Amino acid sequence: MSEQHGTVVIGAGPAGLTAAYELLRHGRPVRVFEADEVVGGISRTVERDGWRFDIGGHRFFTKVPRVEAFWHEILPDEDFLTRPRMSRIFYRGALFNYPLSAVNALRNLGLPEAARCLGSYARARLRPPQDQSHFEGWVSARFGWRLYSIFFKTYTEKVWGMPADRLQADWAAQRIKNLSLAKAIRNALLPRRRRTDVTSLIEQFQYPKYGPGMMWERCAEQVCHQGGRVSTGTWVTAVHHDPARRRAISVTVNGADGQRTEPADHVISSMPISELVAALRPAAPPEILACAADLRYRDFLTVALVVPAEFSFPDNWIYVHDPGVRVGRIQNFGSWSPYLVKDGRTCLGLEYFVFADDEMWRTPDAALVALGTAELERLGLVRPGVVEAGYVVRMPKAYPVYDERYQHNVDVIRAWLSEAVPNVHPVGRNGMHRYNNQDHSMLTAMLTAENIATGSTHDVWSVNVEQDYHEESSRSDGRRGTGRDAPVLPSRIVAASISAPEGVGAVGSGDRPTQVPLG
Repeated sequence: MSEQHGTVVIGAGPAGLTAAYELLRHGRPVRVFEADEVVGGISRTVERDGWRFDIGGHRFFTKVPRVEAFWHEILPDEDFLTRPRMSRIFYRGALFNYPLSAVNALRNLGLPEAARCLGSYARARLRPPQDQSHFEGWVSARFGWRLYSIFFKTYTEKVWGMPADRLQADWAAQRIKNLSLAKAIRNALLPRRRRTDVTSLIEQFQYPKYGPGMMWERCAEQVCHQGGRVSTGTWVTAVHHDPARRRAISVTVNGADGQRTEPADHVISSMPISELVAALRPAAPPEILACAADLRYRDFLTVALVVPAEFSFPDNWIYVHDPGVRVGRIQNFGSWSPYLVKDGRTCLGLEYFVFADDEMWRTPDAALVALGTAELERLGLVRPGVVEAGYVVRMPKAYPVYDERYQHNVDVIRAWLSEAVPNVHPVGRNGMHRYNNQDHSMLTAMLTAENIATGSTHDVWSVNVEQDYHEESSRSDGRRGTGRDAPVLPSRIVAASISAPEGVGAVGSGDRPTQVPLG
């Protein structure tokens, strides 16, 4: 079949815009439709009143050379800052090194608590937990219960929204490698040259000076300059396919200029794969629709608080392990880039991990700003009364949830799509329901564009499988781990966590933070 209509790309995040740019590189026509008013997806930079917010924090570091080259093709070198990588753990008023340093941790805990932690570790070695099939048992067997409860339990439960004894142990083994307290102490005491088994995290990274959205705003401009089209505020409500020809043939879009049909030779989709399946016309078989409806997501909101610069800290973010507050992580936007903040002030982004339509997601912005202010003061990170203004940013479907059925659901959907509509190509984090980082999402788009333009047969689904974790150096033992992953959560608990009263919807517009002046 000759191609004359080009490719429709659904979504203008990193995956969608990368796909569009790469197709244009091959001389292929492309149209991009983005439901939001801004491009960038979760990698956008939200701007309000001259403050800029990075949603989740995006370090520009990759082991994929073509992704690195892409970034520098879009933005000139002078638009990148080289930033130090620094993150610490906040617990009981003290900041602990991350990755954990045994000497620093035991010193900050104080002699009595350090002794209790060492005693707890000794008990775990003598009488390990009988059940190490879950995260809690596996970690406490290697660090003791007290250190586990301080450095692993609270934050993990905040992120995933469920008890740590419901998370599987193999995820812990992957994320923590084969580290134990004994090895941590040994590594702290041995000369550096003998630490050949330590996997080191990157020490610095690149960052667009006006935030990650700068990259994707410029990329969208380049797509349009090269003859492509990027339409924001435009929803793809249906993907029409011809079952007899096994092809998608058009999409229906709704935008400011009404509803219309756009013909397509190929459709690249970075919208959630569950929504893609629901949008197919004629409808997918009931068993495919059921698999799509069974996919879950973890959602995210940031409460950004403006404070005097004296309350800044050098970390990109700090992990909050204090169980007395709900905030999980706090970004200092000024430490990412001075261009995100204003002279004499910084902005602290308090990150909360939620399920859409739970109580916190539905809480009005003013109440969330008050909560964030109270928690920041309770932690002692600011003095009472210094917060000048606050903004709330909601990001639905920030993390695809890996529950007990997700892999089966994705495999069934993937197999059916490849058979019924092989010219529909899922890419990116939500497009593939995979816990990808930005660079992995971009690579899926690059390979898909190459498949369309050249007829190559790259297996896009192999990206981010059996690769080294993207912020770590290669292991000296030659073993390789998953590039990026998430724990598998019990399906029944996920479903219970995100259930909401009939008719209750999300408050706000997702990416439009509301200012709440204080004082």
